[in-house]
Amino acid sequence: MKKININKIGLALMLITALSACKKLDLAPENKFTDANYWTTTDKANNVLNTAYSQISNSSYFFSMEAMSDNAYNGRGDNNGVASLAAGTYDASLGRLKGEWGDHYRGIKTCNIFLENVDKVTSMDATLKARMKAEARFIRAWHYFLLETWWGDVPLIEKDLTIDESKVIARTPKADIVAFILKELDEAATSLPANTALAEADRGRVTKGAAVALKARVLLYESRWADVITECEKLIGSTANGNYALFNSYEGLFLPQNEYNSEVIFDLQYLPPSVANRSYSDFRDMAPISVGGRLNAIAPTQELVDSYLMTNGKKPGEAGSGYDENNPYVNRDPRLTNTVVYHLYQWKDRDNSIKTIYTKPGSDPNPDPTKRFDEYAPGSTSSPTGYYTRKYFDPTSTVADFGSGLNLILIRYADVLLMYAEAKNELSQMDAGVWDKTIKAIRSRAGFTASEAINFPAGDQASLRNIIRDERRVELAMEGLRIFDIRRWKTAETVLSGWAHGAKFGAAGVDNGYIRANLRTFDKNKNYLWPVPRDERAVDPNLTQNPGW
Repeated sequence: MKKININKIGLALMLITALSACKKLDLAPENKFTDANYWTTTDKANNVLNTAYSQISNSSYFFSMEAMSDNAYNGRGDNNGVASLAAGTYDASLGRLKGEWGDHYRGIKTCNIFLENVDKVTSMDATLKARMKAEARFIRAWHYFLLETWWGDVPLIEKDLTIDESKVIARTPKADIVAFILKELDEAATSLPANTALAEADRGRVTKGAAVALKARVLLYESRWADVITECEKLIGSTANGNYALFNSYEGLFLPQNEYNSEVIFDLQYLPPSVANRSYSDFRDMAPISVGGRLNAIAPTQELVDSYLMTNGKKPGEAGSGYDENNPYVNRDPRLTNTVVYHLYQWKDRDNSIKTIYTKPGSDPNPDPTKRFDEYAPGSTSSPTGYYTRKYFDPTSTVADFGSGLNLILIRYADVLLMYAEAKNELSQMDAGVWDKTIKAIRSRAGFTASEAINFPAGDQASLRNIIRDERRVELAMEGLRIFDIRRWKTAETVLSGWAHGAKFGAAGVDNGYIRANLRTFDKNKNYLWPVPRDERAVDPNLTQNPGW
């Protein structure tokens, strides 16, 4: 973490080593590091809590998540299983399922160990101890939220289990897991500081606003619209739970000099390679080849590109939009350029030099035969869709491998505004006032100025629903949230069935010339829940399986 030292040795290292060897819900480590001999100082307790922070997620999951959805395609191998998950070609033996299940329960185990033992540190300041307990409860709730979102019913574990206990534990109903998460977040919020009260040395730690925002997201996924509104209003127009606002630049929101800005509510913390071993280089396999990319692993789809409006607020191809098929990226939502790299894109590099990116086959006017190209070519290292990613490019990253310490945002204020707009519309409460402080504010920040794009549109609830959903898609594109949205909206069966497409560089007469990148299927009778990992059920016969698997 930027300000939280997660590189401590001692218990934290022992914990990581022990937990990484676990093969099921809970394998008690052989080293007895949770006894009273360890829990003697605040620093030692903090080491364990910092380990819990390090287990929240990882950059590989963050960046590859979008390829589970219709926003992107993983065309190189099966990075984190996302190609199999998107195409519907997986079963209970998929490694990603076992890996994510284990990752979350390892994180839960760390939180349980901390909560069971921290009171042994009698010298710790009481207020600090209450805050640290609240942080651990938030992190544990985060893990359970993802578990119940993917699997539905999952085992609820509130203490550090013995080996024998872990072999017989059963799944807890999803409704009970959700109730537990909401209770944990409510209670954690009472002891967490607002972001305005957080010392600079503690930046990156969980705040009261993060607990409120996560609760809103949990409720959103449950379609509890009135409750979503209640939680969002604790952050919109109120400073009681923190002070948040849209950052003044969409592009700047994702640059390292603007970390911890007014929009960030909760993020995944990293450190530059020059500072410590807490960085990532995933972007190396997302960037154009000609600016240093190695090969393209995560490629935005044509479906995502099509979702960006024209600057006049109309959809491409809509009457009066001004869309030019020969210049398809002109006069588009400015967020497209901040997110996706397309043909003739003007790439601003680390030294502020500009490089034109040529993705259309045969278009590079000065091809260098000694170098690889960005141009689309089936089976090459270039993008399988003809698109690359710009969002989260770190201008301070290392040239050789794009090594970066840029924090990855997990919850931001724009999402709160979008949740609020969606909930208001679902309760038929969307009006010009709500629109102006949500969708209009977000579009204005993005760079829209035309009245047709930013003013409250005429239309019924269904048309407004489509507008709000499309706004979520483009505002949050390549941030890993699309897969959760299409699952909760029950639209995955539509958007993940058939071909995912790329730019119009494909065969003439086939899908209007758009690249056929990946054929996908989604079975609505089973794919809305992941199967419980095969290896987990082999160890614990009390783990039942989800329907259809």
